[in-house]
This record gives sequence, C-alpha cells and structure tokens, in this order.
Amino acid sequence: MESWENHLDLLIRARTPLIWIRSGEEERVEFLIGQAASRLQSRRFASWDFIDGLKGVLNSEGLAARQPMAVLQWLQKLDANNPTILLVKDFHRFCDDAGIARMLRNLSTQLRQLPHTVVLSTGTWSPPNDLDDALTILDLPLPQEPQLKKLLSKIAEASGSPLKKEVLEELTHACSGLSEARVRQVAARALAQRGQMGLEDLAEVLEEKRQSVARSEVLEYCETHATPADIGGLDALKAWLDQRHQAFSDEARNFGLPLPRGVLLVGPQGTGKSLTAKAIAHSWSMPLLRLDVGRLFAGLVGASEARTRETIQCAEAMAPCVLWIDEIDKGFGGDARSDGGTSQRVLANVLTWMAEKTSAVFVVATANGIERLPGELLRKGRFDEIFLLDLPSTEERFSILQLHIQQRRPNLKVALSTVVDRTIGFSGAELEQTVIEGMHFAFAERRELEETDLILAATQLVPLSRTAKEQLQSLKEWSAGGRARPASIMLSKSLKTDPEFGSQENF
Repeated sequence: MESWENHLDLLIRARTPLIWIRSGEEERVEFLIGQAASRLQSRRFASWDFIDGLKGVLNSEGLAARQPMAVLQWLQKLDANNPTILLVKDFHRFCDDAGIARMLRNLSTQLRQLPHTVVLSTGTWSPPNDLDDALTILDLPLPQEPQLKKLLSKIAEASGSPLKKEVLEELTHACSGLSEARVRQVAARALAQRGQMGLEDLAEVLEEKRQSVARSEVLEYCETHATPADIGGLDALKAWLDQRHQAFSDEARNFGLPLPRGVLLVGPQGTGKSLTAKAIAHSWSMPLLRLDVGRLFAGLVGASEARTRETIQCAEAMAPCVLWIDEIDKGFGGDARSDGGTSQRVLANVLTWMAEKTSAVFVVATANGIERLPGELLRKGRFDEIFLLDLPSTEERFSILQLHIQQRRPNLKVALSTVVDRTIGFSGAELEQTVIEGMHFAFAERRELEETDLILAATQLVPLSRTAKEQLQSLKEWSAGGRARPASIMLSKSLKTDPEFGSQENF
C-alpha cells in the first residue's frame, strides 16, 4: 500500500492533470487523497459532488452544486498560489456531455502549467475515446493485511473490548480481500449483536464475501457436498491435488513454496471434470466460485475488460477459494476477428493475473477438447499442471458402477464382472446413467436390482466413444506427446481392449 501512496504522491507532484482512481470505495479514496494532501503540505484538498457542491475550501462551500461544468471552471480560474487537489465524485456520469469532455481535455493541457490536479473516482467506467489520452489510471488495491489489522484493532479498541493477538490475526486473515466498507459492516453487526468482535464473526465474514459474489453478474457461488470419495478412479489426480492442498499452509510458505496457481482438466464429456472441481472445493474447505465466461463479454466496448477486472477482484475477495472456469475452450476458443479481439484481450488479462497473482485463488479450468484452446493457455507455467481425464479403465469402471449402486441402494451386492466387460468405452456419466436405467427396469417389476438389468441398460446406450471416436483418439495422441499428465495411475497391460475403439490401458 505504501508504494501505491508513493505513486499517487509522485503523480500529483509531477502535475498530472487528470487522474482516474479505479475503485468503488469512495470514502477510502477520499481519505487517501486527504492524506496525500497532508503529506505534500503545499496542496489543499477539496471535493465536489452533484448535490452538495464544493467542500473543503473557505468561502466556496456549496459552490457549483448541480453544476459539473461550474466546478471545472472554478478550478481553471485558480491561480498557482493555491495548489489544489480536487476530487470530483460520480463525475464519469457527466463525461458523455460534449462540453464536459471538451473542458476536461482543455484542463489536461492547462493544468500541466499549474499545480492543480483533478481526481475522478469510480469503479466500472468506459471513458469516451477522446479522453483516453488525457486520463491517467491508478488502480486502488483492496486493503492489505497490515491495513486490515490496524482497522480491526482500532474498531475493537473503540468498542472497549480489544482483541487478543490470535483472534485479531484470525479475523484479519478472514477479512483479506474485503473492502474497508465491508469490514466495517461486519464489525458493526458484531458490535450490535454481542457488543464485541470475536471468532464468532468468521461466519459473518464469509457471508459478507458471499454477498459480494451475489452482486456479481459473472461469478456464481456454488454450494457443494461432493468429496473425492464420490469420484471413481483418477487416483493420480487425487494424489496430486492432495499435495497442492498442503502447499496452502504457512508451513509451505516458510519452506519457500509459492501458492498453487491451478490445474487444467481436459477430457471427454462425462469423465468427472466438473465433479472434480466441486470435490476440490469441498475437501479443501474453500468456497467454490463458478465463472461464466460468456457473461464476461458484454456489449459495450471496454466493458468486457472492466468485468474481467471486477471478477478477478471479487475472486480475490473470497480467497482462499477455488475459481472454476467451466468449458474454457468454448469461452476463449472463438475467432478473435469476429469480436474485434475482445476475447483475446480478456484472455490476456486472465492469463496475466494467473501468472502473477499472489492470492490464494486456485483456478480449476475444464475443457472437453484442445482443438479450440489458444496455444498460450496450454503453455507451461499458466497452470501448475494439465491433466487428461480419459475414459475409465476396467478397474475404474468397476469402481464407478459400485459407487453409484452404493449411493442409491446401500449394502446391495450385485455381480458386476459381465457389465464391466459390456461397458468398455463408457464415460463415468454414461456408467451412472446405466445404473439409473437398470434401476428403472427393476423398479418397474417391483424387485431388487440385478446385473441383467445393468447389462440390458448398457446395450441400449451408445457411448460417446463410438459417436466421437476420432475426436477422442486425437485427444489421446495430443496427450501422449507429454503435453498432459494422466489422471489415473498406470494400470497393468492385461486390461481388456475394445476392438472398435482401441486399448483401455490409457495410463
């Protein structure tokens, strides 16, 4: 945060005429600019809003209320003996007016000779094209842990119940990623309920983070109860994920390990990619956020990039969390020429964030194929690892069938050797459907499920491995070149083969 303040001071001292502080935290922006004016001493701080007009200048209180042009004219007429930092609130709403835009452009030239600075503060905004060169953008990061600790400590002391060191650290860590305003809301609720803050407020912090996601048009907060035990096979992937989970600990930080970036899961439909993302979040006790890539691409020019920044900020506000980008190949696999390059710019923003992020956001991206995936997404370093989830082997088919039967008919013993042989080339989802269809046969006759029901159900289902055989074979050949790791442990070469599709000894 100190470097941000230094950057702001430098821009002001360098007579930067128009600064856009990109943040929705208006009160915090006002406080920080006031601090900057105090540090620079020679400059005074004034603010303006449409209702109350000018504030902070003697003999000019209330000036230019409901007159956005008038406040700019007031600043234009100020001489160099009264260097002023002027914060104009909600001013982006007036910038589409030709006169206001022209006045701002005039000021961007004139103020380079005068020690005055205009600061605009807003989050989402697509400035008019003729203002692009005039504005200097400064992103305000969310409060860091030192600022949060200071804020929480100050609130607790003011309430007459100072926090113990361990409780303060726990709450600070939990509030990481929230804005100052939201932290104050959590503290206010705690004081209203119990008269003091404590570990009981952790649930309130999580609820505040859920509310942040609920306000997002792109992210969806997913409740999940899936566990690794609900996934048949994929033992190599499960072991790798267990290692990465340990890397989130403070012990791993002290050992020198960086925070894990994420994993890309590639494979045919129905092989458990989405279920794996849900199981990761539940088993790691982290919130699961689903990113709808399609909603990122808004209609207005520049809006997609703004939504991407907001989405990243929202995900980091939930950290530690799992960010699930479902079917990333469909979201970023289109022709950049058809959308003016918007998808490529959004993808570039996402990839840059993934490579440079320092927050505990674990990205789980899923894709059904690699034909439409951009090359830069597959390059090493974007994800910690790329896994291929192939069609289940003999042992895995047995495990998946048994799993679905036990979930629906606990303690039922059904012979599965024949149906396992009859389901070569079936995906996990197709095996689940086989069990459900077999149960329909048994229930219609009011009897218990038998293997013959499963065999009949399997014969009536045409698996994806037959309808999309060439696509799946291409995916295997791509993975065999060392571009992806197998999600299942290498099985014995005595496994059965499907003469129509090839070996099931995929790993």
